[in-house]
Amino acid sequence: MISKFKKSGYLMIMFLLTVMLLTSCKEEKKQEKVYLRPVAYQKVEITNNKLTRTFSGTAQTGKVITLSFRASGILTQFNIQLGQSVEKGQLLGTLDNVESRLNHERAISALNSDESQMNTAKSNLDRVRALYEKGGSSLSDYESAKNTYKTAVAAYESSIRSVEIQEEQIRYGYLYAPEGGTISQVEVEIDENISAGQPIAVLNAGEDMEILLGLPESIINRVKKNMEVNISFPSLPNKIYKGIVYEVSPSINREEATYPVSVRMVNPSEEIKSGMAANVSFDFLSEQSENSPIIIPASAVGEDENGHFVFVVETKSETTGVVSRRAISFGELTARGFEIKHGLSHGDHIAIAGLQTLLDGQEVKLK
Repeated sequence: MISKFKKSGYLMIMFLLTVMLLTSCKEEKKQEKVYLRPVAYQKVEITNNKLTRTFSGTAQTGKVITLSFRASGILTQFNIQLGQSVEKGQLLGTLDNVESRLNHERAISALNSDESQMNTAKSNLDRVRALYEKGGSSLSDYESAKNTYKTAVAAYESSIRSVEIQEEQIRYGYLYAPEGGTISQVEVEIDENISAGQPIAVLNAGEDMEILLGLPESIINRVKKNMEVNISFPSLPNKIYKGIVYEVSPSINREEATYPVSVRMVNPSEEIKSGMAANVSFDFLSEQSENSPIIIPASAVGEDENGHFVFVVETKSETTGVVSRRAISFGELTARGFEIKHGLSHGDHIAIAGLQTLLDGQEVKLK
């Protein structure tokens, strides 16, 4: 009986030891299982090498002329209104020209006087020449008569030029349209006292339409003459127009700290008015190359006391990988993200989310 109890006890002990061993193995297996943080990542590569930048500008006609008189006086006739269409050679305004007319009358009076003196000198020269040829006059008298006549002729010719100049001054009191176009600004009113060169009005001439804008020095060297661009207007939604870079200034506008650029529209519309705000889009890159800049999402870039960084993902399998911190330097922030200068190469894999929860050398689950 005692041996049976011993045997039963022995079996019970073995059973308990087996259960405990199995339980500890399960616990060890449970302890060995490690949770991997899921990480979204992407491959660094050229997917679309077109870099588009948009800048604001103002539309204006291809030729803008500031109208002014070349003389001074009271504005007695003024045939200019805002928005008025004018033709080339059309009379736009007239000055009283009082001073110019007085000067013209004085010049004519001087001309008549000089003409009379020239005729008198000519008659005297003819008389002295006849006497000299007959021996009735000396050589010195003959030479003196010739010099007097030459002086009179020179004075007469000078008076003719003076009359022509004064007639030109009178014509300066009339303002004609140098080109056909539309009046965009009116600066004066009738009966005003006008100075020579004072702006009277602004004429938008020609059929061409241009967009004037300023570009920063960071991209001015990418802009070339005859480069194609897209143009849109906030006042004309859902409409895109084509344009060509017409002029690129080699020097900066110090007031605005930008380089002036002129874009000429290829297909202008009558809806586009001078002075309208415009948006000009430039595509600076059009071909893929190994030297093309790498652009990554802004969410993939982190920053700490040591600078900017990304987490590069080294894949271990289809579902797992290890992340490592890598310092980078970047340039411009574009619509697609940061343009990377140093730190990444084409083909690298980088984490694009959850950077604040990652550690250098951490094993992660890829998704």
